[in-house]
Amino acid sequence: MGKEKNKRRELDNEAKVVLKNIRVSPQKLNLVAQMIRKQSASKAISILQFSKRRISNDVEKALRSAIANAENNHSLDIDKLIVKEAYVGKGLVMKRFHARARGRGAKIIKPFSHLTILLSEQEGK
Repeated sequence: MGKEKNKRRELDNEAKVVLKNIRVSPQKLNLVAQMIRKQSASKAISILQFSKRRISNDVEKALRSAIANAENNHSLDIDKLIVKEAYVGKGLVMKRFHARARGRGAKIIKPFSHLTILLSEQEGK
């Protein structure tokens, strides 16, 4: 018996990767995700390799994982892949306090975020 397998939410020519609980603010991660949107997969990797932002290494790993998913799991041509969507979501927020002068405390907020990359195979290439 058992439960039915979940149906695939993406189209047949798409591959997706979700990176959860990345220790960076969504605002900073979105700046990196913005650089690779609507780019070809190879160009997006080269953009991330030469980016000076700390989080671009993790985004590059996620992009390489999405490319591997597309090639191995969905039999897509990696030369025709483009980054269809790259969006960022809010994760949990760790709240800490930092001791300040005269017995006061200052709130420190340590946000986490989620990254989703959706690759699609271009038709006319």
